[in-house]
Formats: sequence, C-alpha cells, structure tokens
Amino acid sequence: MDPHLLRTFVAVARRGSFSEAARELGYTQSAVSQHIATLENDLGAVLLQRRPVSPTAVGVRLLEHAGPLLLRLDAARADIARLTAAPAARIVIGVSPLALTPQLTRPLADIRRTQPLWDMTVRVLSREVITRQVATADLDIGLVDGMTAPNDPLHLPDIGPLTATAVTEQPPAVALPSQHPLADRTGLRLADLADARWIDAPDTAIPLAQLRTASGTDGYRASLRYEGTDVRVLLALTAAGHGLTLLPQPSIEGIPGIKAVLVSAPRLIHRTEVLHSNAVEGPPALLAAALMSVTG
Repeated sequence: MDPHLLRTFVAVARRGSFSEAARELGYTQSAVSQHIATLENDLGAVLLQRRPVSPTAVGVRLLEHAGPLLLRLDAARADIARLTAAPAARIVIGVSPLALTPQLTRPLADIRRTQPLWDMTVRVLSREVITRQVATADLDIGLVDGMTAPNDPLHLPDIGPLTATAVTEQPPAVALPSQHPLADRTGLRLADLADARWIDAPDTAIPLAQLRTASGTDGYRASLRYEGTDVRVLLALTAAGHGLTLLPQPSIEGIPGIKAVLVSAPRLIHRTEVLHSNAVEGPPALLAAALMSVTG
C-alpha cells in the first residue's frame, strides 16, 4: 500500500472534497482522483462515495488504520533525521497545561544561565499533540501529565521508539466551590461523585473518560466543556458553580472560592513524565537529563 496514496485518501476523507484535498496537498484534482482510483484498485474495494464525498464502510475501517500507519512513518523519518543531522542549539519543548511544575522550571532556568546562546521555545499543547510531535521531531522534548495508579506509567500512544521517564508525582484532588456541601470533607471517593455535574476539560484537567475507567462507574456528566488550556480559567468556572474538576492538589490550593478535597478511593496519583526520542542528542539531550534528575 503506497503511503502517498494513503495520505491522499485521508485528505479527501477529512476534507469531504477532491478539490479541497488537491489544494491542501499541492496536486491537481485529476491527480487526486487518480490516486484514489489506484488505491481502490489495489485494495479491491470502493473507499469513497462520490456524491457527496464520504468514506464507505470499508473506507472508515481504512481510516482507523491510516492515522497510526502514517504517524509511524513520519516518526521513523524524524528518527533517522535526528541521527544524521548535526545537533542544533535550538530546543522546542512541549508541555501540557499541568506538567510544568515549579520543580521542573528550575532545570530550564539553570540551562538558560549556563547556555545563554541556546534558543529555547516552550509550547503549551494537549497531551496527545505532544506525544505525536515528539515522535515526528516537531518537538525535541515533551512534558506530559496524567492520572494513573501508583507505580504505573502514563498510558501514552505507542507511536515510535520514545523514552518516557516519571519526574514528579502529586496527589489528585477534586476542585469544588467553597460553598459546596462536600467542600469540608477530608477525602472523597470518585464513585460517589459519578452523578455530580463536571466540567469536561480534556486538555487541562483529567479527562472524564479516565474518571469513568478509574472508578469503574458510568456517569460524570459534563455540564460544560472547556476547550482552553488555562487552569485559572477552568478553576474560575468551577468556583462559579459550573461543575467539578479533578486536578493535582497543588494547582488548586490557594485559589479564591475553591476548595481542594483529596481523592480517597481509588488510589491514584497525578504524574508528570519527560518524553523524548531514543535518538535525542546535543542540547535537547542535556536538557532532558536535567529534567529527569528532578524528583518530587
């Protein structure tokens, strides 16, 4: 299966248009049509309905495979480029909104003092995007956070030979408005909050799907969806009564109008991991080593 044809198919399915896909890919519309026809002949199946343009049942199944396949190809190309390119004094770091704790800002400051000529960029991105962009070399290093059981690693997508090292662990807590009936509790069971109203903030707080998995309970209905990455905005929404949210305890404490109540069951921790390619060298490797020396 030719990956160029597969990329064309994904673009057409995503855009819902042969002409839009042609503009995105820099091809002529006739070339895009030929790519799709060749791929369909190769697989012996119709992948796209033409009017309107949409994937068939077979096309939907191929799309499920296409994303991971193309990402692994991009990751392989990036890994080879890392091994053959000269190390650059430019570092691009991706951090999820809750990952850059005070412990982890110190290594960044130390590097800036000892290597003032290095060009360093920090990007706040979602967990999924960070993992993908470290694999494809759009990021040199990632700092990703998430909730897991004690002694378990974060559940990250398997998209290439990446190294993930745990560097900080914090107790998770439920953020509630100060006047909430449960705000004075010393601990809360997640399962007891399944029927409460929650804020769905998948790029900032712990995703609601993880709460369902961790507690083994359905529920956790979202009363509001927050698609930003600013924790202060998320907590302001919580304080205003829009719903509960689960965050590491230190990020909640001291915020006006909010109480942090620890999760008593199940046993969970909020962990941050440093993510980088196995082929990382030069300045990014030095920074990765400095970050991995942090514990707390």
